[in-house]
Amino acid sequence: MAAEILAKGSAHAIVYDRMPSVGRKFLMAGRGGLNLTHSEPLGKFLTRYADAEPHLRAAIDAFPPEALRAWSGQLGEPTFIGSSGRVFPKSFKASPLLRAWLRRLDAAGVAFKLRHRWTGWNGENPTFETGEGKISVQADAIVLALGGASWPKLGSDGGWSEILKAKGISIFPLRPANCGFAVAWSDVFRDRFAGQPLKNIALSFGKHSTRGEAMISRDGIEGGAVYALSAPLREEVLRKGEAILCVALLPDAAPDKLGARLAAPRGKQSFTNFLRKATGLSPVAIGLVQEAAIASGKKLAQMTPDELSSFINAVPVKLTGIAPIARAISTAGGISFDEIDAQFMLRKMPGVFVAGEMLDWEAPTGGYLLQASFATGAAAGRGVLDYLARK
Repeated sequence: MAAEILAKGSAHAIVYDRMPSVGRKFLMAGRGGLNLTHSEPLGKFLTRYADAEPHLRAAIDAFPPEALRAWSGQLGEPTFIGSSGRVFPKSFKASPLLRAWLRRLDAAGVAFKLRHRWTGWNGENPTFETGEGKISVQADAIVLALGGASWPKLGSDGGWSEILKAKGISIFPLRPANCGFAVAWSDVFRDRFAGQPLKNIALSFGKHSTRGEAMISRDGIEGGAVYALSAPLREEVLRKGEAILCVALLPDAAPDKLGARLAAPRGKQSFTNFLRKATGLSPVAIGLVQEAAIASGKKLAQMTPDELSSFINAVPVKLTGIAPIARAISTAGGISFDEIDAQFMLRKMPGVFVAGEMLDWEAPTGGYLLQASFATGAAAGRGVLDYLARK
């Protein structure tokens, strides 16, 4: 996006990429349908960036969701709003959009140098490791858009942080974001239910809550609803070594009505069968109730109907660890906003601009990640044009 802005401003832009082809993480994002942005009002949209909102607001105001949708449409990929308010291209794919974008960049004179891994500077010139050895190039300005450290096989491994730290740039440690968490499941639960979803649930942690789905994995729990709470959960696990996630399996059930169903005579039914018929819970949900009861030292069959009703909608799941950063959707941490000016230029390194996930911000899934990446890329491009004009 920075290159596109530069080309429109009549600057000669060259994109250096360490991978054999460009946009690999963009294509990975498209595996789920390419959630470009979100349709909610901009004021609410900006709150999704939490503490980073003041630092990202101007960039997103200048390139808001409507502009991103228009940009996609101009590339032949009109968008639509899904039932959740998320915005997708009608093709539901990233590859047609990327191909059209690359054609337009090529026509605008943007050049691409692939298999070039950035290694730092030789004086003021950026250096690269290539298949033919090390090279350095001259540039009037540089935009670094090197990503975080999730999915390193796609090109972003966070190695840039040590290079910039050596230049005196303050960088917060990169941490997993939109990630899963470890849970010490019993062998019985793990072997039976790993890979199965918990649907139409509500999750809560402290003052934070969300609705959606989660997935039981062999090592823990993940999925969209978990990712939405990953930031506070991560900080709690880092601080205390564990966090208790509360799962409401029937969040829309009225407590009195659920209690009345659970008060019905059980007869000769097994407790599991009785629970299934009284609540309509899936086998994995019932398994989670039983797993949590055992871990809590409780006996479900001895609970009163009201106690059981409450337990079903506040199932405690102890999180004991955070999924590795390589498996996270995105990362938190990065370059401190104190290190950049309003145009995304490093104050200590005039002519060097930064954008995207290198910066210290995080956001939930839902279109917020790509939106801020596009918007900060565009802001860095505009910053370069202004810098060159002044220079």
